[in-house]
Amino acid sequence: MNSVRIIGGDYRRRVLKFPDSEGLRPTPDRVRETLFNWLGQELDGWHCLDLFAGSGALGFEAASRGAARVVLVEQAPKVLAALRENHEMLQKPAAMTIIRADALQYLASTNAKFDLIFLDPPFKKGWIARLEPLLPGVLNEDAAIYVEAEQPIESLGDWRTVRHGRAGEVHYHLLRRDTGGKTA
Repeated sequence: MNSVRIIGGDYRRRVLKFPDSEGLRPTPDRVRETLFNWLGQELDGWHCLDLFAGSGALGFEAASRGAARVVLVEQAPKVLAALRENHEMLQKPAAMTIIRADALQYLASTNAKFDLIFLDPPFKKGWIARLEPLLPGVLNEDAAIYVEAEQPIESLGDWRTVRHGRAGEVHYHLLRRDTGGKTA
């Protein structure tokens, strides 16, 4: 089994274990640290969606930092089992829901609205382009999108990249809704 640790909040230093699985790339500690510096260290009251949960590092990190609701969506049975074991190890945080589903089907069928979506799909499979039209239907007006991709992303619909970085071959981005050219 592989492992990754939670870096902040109530579950800091707890270790999440997960199996090898095609396309599974856990977000490294330093990238997660950067992301939560961008977002703020606490996510009190936020509703978060980890659409390609994989190791669960992003979703568990959000729950650790006070998110009111975190939905982890995963399709691979072995990976899903590890997510459930990690949820159990953390004594089943009530804010967390783990769902076995296809990402497209989940987005098309849910009525839930989120403040933050973690979007880290397998690379080179066209996932981001397929998901983009469905994102507005599940995002609150002032929601943020975090995306990991094999190339830089300028925008997804009305959401524009406001922060970005690179770790090896991975480009990571924080996107916020374009407010129609309002200036400060």
